Amino acid sequence: MKRIRLGMVGGGEGSFIGGVHRIAARLDDQFELVAGAFSSSPEVAKRSGAGLFVESDRCYASWQEMVLHESARPDGIEAVSIVTPNHLHVPVAKAFLEHGIHVICDKPLGVTLAEARGLAQVIETTGRHFILTHNYSALPMVREARARIANSEIGDIRAIEVEYLQDWLNDRLELTDNKQASWRGNPAMAGAGAIGDIGTHAWQLAAFVSGMEPEVVRGELLTRIPGRVLDDEVYAEMRYANGARGRLWASQVAPGFENDLRLRIVGSRASISFRQQQPEILEIHPHHGNSYTVTRNGVNNHDSVRHQCRTPAGHPEGYLEGFAQIYREAAVKIRGGSAPLLPGIEQGISGMKFIEAIRESSQRGGEWLEW
Repeated sequence: MKRIRLGMVGGGEGSFIGGVHRIAARLDDQFELVAGAFSSSPEVAKRSGAGLFVESDRCYASWQEMVLHESARPDGIEAVSIVTPNHLHVPVAKAFLEHGIHVICDKPLGVTLAEARGLAQVIETTGRHFILTHNYSALPMVREARARIANSEIGDIRAIEVEYLQDWLNDRLELTDNKQASWRGNPAMAGAGAIGDIGTHAWQLAAFVSGMEPEVVRGELLTRIPGRVLDDEVYAEMRYANGARGRLWASQVAPGFENDLRLRIVGSRASISFRQQQPEILEIHPHHGNSYTVTRNGVNNHDSVRHQCRTPAGHPEGYLEGFAQIYREAAVKIRGGSAPLLPGIEQGISGMKFIEAIRESSQRGGEWLEW
């Protein structure tokens, strides 16, 4: 068995997420980066590829050139990692899937629900795998929470609260040379603001852990910083078929919060709390008895979770390992195995539905809309 030959679209000089994906792909030694179209600038693409030790003839000036050449090579890439701005996710994924190449794509899925559904048809037709890197759902303690809820350990779910707070866009960074902020402030490239960038993470996390999506939703998109075009804060409410209620708050203009993703799920017998900035622990709050914490790779972890831990308890794992778990399971799936918790096209479509539903609700003054 050999490493899976991996290509990358985007992720060149100045890219944060490209480096994260490359580290994640290497961590379990299942992939080898052999090709890329690392930038829309041919010069930057070549320079980036050289810095990553990719052979010069496989550092492409465009992703269109890359898909044609790589799909024709006997040693061409088997999978491609897409780490571009959002508007390119679907066009690039579609092209590679249609040429028989599996796709691992950063979130959100794209810029519109219609293109997301169109991509689902391509995936079904081609039979290739499409993986969406919702990395937080691959953290061991998140999966521990999911397993405990699935085993009815907290009883009937009554409330779901999730929030994702950052402060990095509290200044107009999109007007500077900050590469990460500039495209996120451009509606044509990003499609949505905070709701797409971090709101979809919060949305997916709540659904993944609880196992539920709502019947109706409503919300409000806000632009706190004067002059900004896209939203930088979102509030949403959810009602579920079992009577549970949900709330979601995502903001990129919350001073003092660096990357604070939190989830709390309240059941009839116990509640569960998780905080991404403390990924080694899961808090359990029973109705009768003392609250306690479950630690990653501890003695009382579910067997389904313990196998994915890379280090012993007390040796911290976190953000990068979450991405790495996505890549590890992607390798399993590409090789024909089973990876049932791996996010894909269904989660991508759900995220795009969330964006469009909350946008419409906000435009209607916060009306409830059927999910």
